[in-house]
Amino acid sequence: MGQEMDGPTEIRQDVARFSLRSTLLVPASAEHAFAVFAGALTDWWVAEYTWSGPAALAELGIEPRAGGMLYEIGPYGFRSDWGRVLTWDPPRRLVFTWQIGPDRVPVPDPAQASEVEVLFLPDADQVRVEVEHRHFDRHGEAAEGYRQALTAGWHELLSRFVVSVARNHPPLS
Repeated sequence: MGQEMDGPTEIRQDVARFSLRSTLLVPASAEHAFAVFAGALTDWWVAEYTWSGPAALAELGIEPRAGGMLYEIGPYGFRSDWGRVLTWDPPRRLVFTWQIGPDRVPVPDPAQASEVEVLFLPDADQVRVEVEHRHFDRHGEAAEGYRQALTAGWHELLSRFVVSVARNHPPLS
């Protein structure tokens, strides 16, 4: 931690045994970055990471409230819930369970799921976004490999998130 970032598209990742923290600067307001992160998942999430796949994915979403679900809607309206909102505090903080196992099978028990916290911290004319994916140990013996896989996964997701923020809102000057 404590490294400087060269530009808004650089994503710094720090890992611990059972957690991953990704940090990036986004040239937008916290309100806009939060709105794109939580309200436009379908625009920036990697469709290949979904159960439906790119050809059949209809929607990804987050129900905007504590207790709301993170969900995927696929072919014929089939819905799969893959997380639950623990904290909904726009535009500052979002915390949710990650109820997808290392084998990509849904994890119904939240006590067996990892957790993601996203902070939106205003920083001059931009926002610092910090994403901590933690408690990989709850995924059992595959925890370390899963954390490694999601290190690359979060880098790809956040790279696409930055592009989506810029596409939907010109940078602040």
